[in-house]
Amino acid sequence: MRYAYLGPEGTFTEAAVAALTRSRAGEVQLVPCASIGASLAAVRDGAADRAVVPIESSVEGIVTATVDDLASGADVLLQAETRLPIEFALLAREGTALADVKTVGGHPQAEGQCRRWLAGSLPGREWVPCPSNAEAARRVGEGSLDAALASASTAARYGLTVLVPDVHDRSNAMTRFVEVARPGSLPAPTGADRTSLVAFLAQDHAGALMEILTEFAVRGVNLTTIQSRPTGDGLGSYFFFIDCEGHIDDGRVGEAMMGLRRVCGAVRFLGSYPRSDGGRTQVRPGTSDPEFAEAAAWLARLRYAR
Repeated sequence: MRYAYLGPEGTFTEAAVAALTRSRAGEVQLVPCASIGASLAAVRDGAADRAVVPIESSVEGIVTATVDDLASGADVLLQAETRLPIEFALLAREGTALADVKTVGGHPQAEGQCRRWLAGSLPGREWVPCPSNAEAARRVGEGSLDAALASASTAARYGLTVLVPDVHDRSNAMTRFVEVARPGSLPAPTGADRTSLVAFLAQDHAGALMEILTEFAVRGVNLTTIQSRPTGDGLGSYFFFIDCEGHIDDGRVGEAMMGLRRVCGAVRFLGSYPRSDGGRTQVRPGTSDPEFAEAAAWLARLRYAR
């Protein structure tokens, strides 16, 4: 099984691949890619069987590069997720002192999670955004950067030393990663599932977001993530990335999806898959599958058994 991921070697995404495949049988072939978009493109064009990409940070929110690509590119399906603690270190070449550091590189998410530390410990230094934290570490090793924010475990791969360990603004930062495949069968419901989707507004008007939220609320479907993103078609044109509890095979989730299809300009289903946080799906009284089935049977009797 070929897994595309944001490379080069030593990224947090590579660690997420290991976490997702640790208990699976069969050989895993790693396919490092230059960007999140390239990782997803590798799945779409058949260069990889699966991709693992970051989708949500507990500090920075959704990973926009992932969500925008999932919303606009060819259809794919999310198959699984995992959550990893994100712990940065400041890496540099041997013999470098903190006062010698003039340029610091890393992924933009790293800057967002360490902004206050950088301002307090390295004021005035130039931040150099890189496609990944491991790529920043590689550039430090070749001499084009003075230091990088990356995992401490990356230092040995690129001949670096840990100049400052435990760099962070929040000590409990987590990032959620998802496994992506081409369209096909869905993982079976487990009772602890998550469904991801993208809802495009038909038009920007008062109550548009309320219409979307109501479809979930009246059916007792709990949302775990909702964030708006511009479609790029002009000011006021948005889509919403939504995670909710449950599986599309659940009656309440399926009916919410049908409701969204009626009130939205378009709905893109991204997948239903087991949750990695161990949380069970909340089922309010009146919203279980048997209760939906009983209500449907009651309506059928009214319609056809007169």
